[in-house]
Amino acid sequence: MFIHNDWAPILEREFEKPYMKELFSKLHEQYEIETVYPPKKSVFRAFELTPYSAVKVVILGQDPYHGENQANGLSFSVTETTKIPPSLRNIFTELVSDIKCSYPTSGDLSKWAREGVLLLNSTLTVRSGQPMSHASMGWERFTDHILSCLNEKDAPIVFILWGNHARSKKRLIDQRKHLVLESVHPSPLSAHRGFFGSAPFSKTNEFLVSKGIHPIDWTLTK
Repeated sequence: MFIHNDWAPILEREFEKPYMKELFSKLHEQYEIETVYPPKKSVFRAFELTPYSAVKVVILGQDPYHGENQANGLSFSVTETTKIPPSLRNIFTELVSDIKCSYPTSGDLSKWAREGVLLLNSTLTVRSGQPMSHASMGWERFTDHILSCLNEKDAPIVFILWGNHARSKKRLIDQRKHLVLESVHPSPLSAHRGFFGSAPFSKTNEFLVSKGIHPIDWTLTK
């Protein structure tokens, strides 16, 4: 097993199920004949960087970026040298407004992942130039299971759900224990309808502190 933390037994059990074996078979074929993102080695990177026991926050995306050198296995994140995509620019604009930090110089969110923010997409792979092209392969069943496992944690978690697709997952979360923060998606098409001013970063930390949990250091400048 390539995940060397406490996600391993959770993932291994799910990988043994017929639907996941079928998904992996289709995925192997797709990587052979198509350009698929992220690179194979990065598909489960969110789990590598944020162990189950360390998850304090979940930011749920829909599927990976479908352009070259963008997707890196973490929702909304891009590699350090990649131009920051429009939705992530809007996330950073809200971040700066919310917690009064400097504007990030890179779109790499791996620091958040190491802080305890699981940057999870509902669908973990995509064909080049074709958003949601892998949505029917079985990934959503897998990531719904992941959300259900996180819901079972004793420690409270903040689930940040941006956009209608992410908000539909609210049904999997026990809001008597966990905090759900939801708004429209940060994309340029919708951000002005309620994403800006939603203050998800400060609200997350207020909740964590109220539960005796160390807050997230959201700053990304070096």
